[in-house]
Amino acid sequence: SDSGSDSEDSELSDSELQEAFARGELKPGLNVVLEERPKRRNDTDGLKQCLAEFRQQLTWVERLDVTLGPVADPVSQNASTSDAVDPENDFQREMSFYRQAQAAVLEALPRLRKLQVPTRRPDDYFAEMAKSDQQMQKIRQKLKSKQEAMERSEKAKQLRAMRKYGKKVQVEILQRRQKEKKNMLNAVKKYQKGLTDKLDFLDEEQTSSQGNKKGNASQRTKKGPNAKRRYKNQKFGFGGKKKGSKWNTKESFNDVSSFQSKVAHNKGPGKGGRGGKGGKKALNKRPGKRARQKMKNRA
Repeated sequence: SDSGSDSEDSELSDSELQEAFARGELKPGLNVVLEERPKRRNDTDGLKQCLAEFRQQLTWVERLDVTLGPVADPVSQNASTSDAVDPENDFQREMSFYRQAQAAVLEALPRLRKLQVPTRRPDDYFAEMAKSDQQMQKIRQKLKSKQEAMERSEKAKQLRAMRKYGKKVQVEILQRRQKEKKNMLNAVKKYQKGLTDKLDFLDEEQTSSQGNKKGNASQRTKKGPNAKRRYKNQKFGFGGKKKGSKWNTKESFNDVSSFQSKVAHNKGPGKGGRGGKGGKKALNKRPGKRARQKMKNRA
């Protein structure tokens, strides 16, 4: 019986909904559609009552409130027409706010001076910072560590760029050498097979190597020996092979005109015999160092 009654109620509700829809009383959507906008109410008495309830009877020094009406523009005040602020004009609206705030300040300052309330900050005014020195030190350390990290990153970036450039140059040199080697081998193969009878590639190789040597020699001559090397060259000579001025020739070997037997066999005048040491010293007396140097310079 309960199920039968539920089904009858549901059928009735469906029929009622259909009838309401046919009459146009049902509206689409879940929100309630209002036919007309509600009227605004300006309850002045209620607002004044609320103001009287929370108003506190305090002195002006405790409140410091200044209420003024709109202040006329001194420029347009000379004109005959009174200025009315256009709310759509941004500049005019902001200027009216500025003039009203300026008039409020001019009215409040004399009242504050009369009540002996200071309005200017003293010269020795000290305001404590919102953050402690410890907190500022942490911030400074953080900024310093960030800057050092940026510098390290920049240095690493430069090193990577330098390595990349060096590697690029090295690869180019290796490629050039491989290309030269390949050209040389191809030229040698052509010569071996009899395709060509020219050996110009060998001349080019020699001239290139000689050019490198000459370039190195010119660099060395430009640089020149240091002071120590120059002093040793002046003292001991340059060493190495001479011009061949002391070499014997056939004519010099056969020429015996300058041969002196007495001197050669130690029988010259003033000799003390075979065992005479004094005579030997007199004959084999070697000139001094300065004399030898002078003789060398003359030669």
